[in-house]
Amino acid sequence: MTAVSEAATLSAVRTREATVRRFALTDTVFRAATRASAILVLVLLGGVAISLIAGSWEALSKFGVSFLTTESWNPVTENFGALAPIYGTVVTSAIAIIIAVPIGIGIAIFLTELCPRPLRRPIAIAVELLAGIPSIIYGIWGLFVFAPFLQTTVQPFVIWLFKGIPGLNSLFAGPPYGIGLLTSALILAIMVLPFITSITKDVFDTVPAVLKESAYGIGCTTWEVTRRVTIPYTRVGIMGGVMLGLGRALGETMAVTFVIGNAHRISASLFAPGTTISATIANEFTEADGALYTSSLVALGLILFIITFIILALARYMLLRIDSRTGA
Repeated sequence: MTAVSEAATLSAVRTREATVRRFALTDTVFRAATRASAILVLVLLGGVAISLIAGSWEALSKFGVSFLTTESWNPVTENFGALAPIYGTVVTSAIAIIIAVPIGIGIAIFLTELCPRPLRRPIAIAVELLAGIPSIIYGIWGLFVFAPFLQTTVQPFVIWLFKGIPGLNSLFAGPPYGIGLLTSALILAIMVLPFITSITKDVFDTVPAVLKESAYGIGCTTWEVTRRVTIPYTRVGIMGGVMLGLGRALGETMAVTFVIGNAHRISASLFAPGTTISATIANEFTEADGALYTSSLVALGLILFIITFIILALARYMLLRIDSRTGA
């Protein structure tokens, strides 16, 4: 009996040691794979940055800082400036986010707090379907349906409404083309709205029910629970949704190309045609027949890369400031 017991104990010890070694090997492989994946992301990001810098070096070395401050874009004389595309990209994306963020958060609040249960799923599915529509479809709809509607109804009324108000009369000056900066910004707002709404709704669903029930238990209204509990608890997720929508707006190409007018000039009026960095690259890259022309287009891509990086860094900094103030 003693020999049998010792043999069984020794067998159990060996089995346990083999299991521990197998777990250690699996953990080592898993750790190496995840570390390699993280390093791969950094390598890809660095590779993209290096490629953009190398491709745009000729244009940047010739034009210097004036490339960022010049509005002219003339392939015939090889005089290029990125100011008009930068202006169009920033203005259209900013207007789109200003419009889409409050609407998207409002829809998410309605779906999580106020919507009747039978309607909650159909509305959520409809929002997700909007996110799945290809951008070219938005562009075609914007060019043939939305832009004519703005040209014949909205823009003439807005021009008449603000005609005598200093500042606004130049911001909404005619003629009503239908296409232009404001039209593309509205299309972008429609495109980024489902992304912001879907992500915000998902992060709202992560709020522990006990927190909201406790707030309701002490007499808080739905607005107070949303403002004091739900939004503070999910602010990082909300910011992530906003940044995802902003990234989509900054890099959108086809839909904007259809409705912005593709004019390399800066105008005070939001109704005037303009261009963006993505639209300029998409329109002209296949026609670039010179090294300087191609390098200028790659330089536009580098500028868009830097703009996106700066915006994401600022968003991260804002979140850190918020966390430091709240003691999180």
